[in-house]
Amino acid sequence: MSRMIFVNLPVSDLQKSRAFLEVLGAVNEPRFTDDTAACMTFSDTIHVMILTHDKFRQFTPRPIADANSASEVLICLSADSRESVDTAVERAEAIGGTADPAPKQDYGVMYGRSVADPDGHIFEIMWMDPAAAQRGAEAVQEALGTAI
Repeated sequence: MSRMIFVNLPVSDLQKSRAFLEVLGAVNEPRFTDDTAACMTFSDTIHVMILTHDKFRQFTPRPIADANSASEVLICLSADSRESVDTAVERAEAIGGTADPAPKQDYGVMYGRSVADPDGHIFEIMWMDPAAAQRGAEAVQEALGTAI
């Protein structure tokens, strides 16, 4: 069995956050969704659990960070093309996300933008040329004119 990842995020409005993730391509898994949490599936192995603040507090004694004023995590989702990066950001912005809280990244072989959800969690949407991806970090360094 493949290992799975569940990213758990505290949210102030469960339905608004669910709609935001759906425009980024996530599908709700109803078996793990109720009025306090929703499991949003990006693939067989990648899931984002969005939890109301009260529900999130059941899992940690630490305070919930204000993602609008501090960085807590960057979640990066792959895209199939440069155009699909732009489309994803535009669709997320249209339902309440904030487009480009960080500068666009355009290195020729790699293109990315970011969008913040209504709670300030940042989702990066990134495309990389398949040939460059096969070469790894070296291809990006060449495009940037830098070395590791």
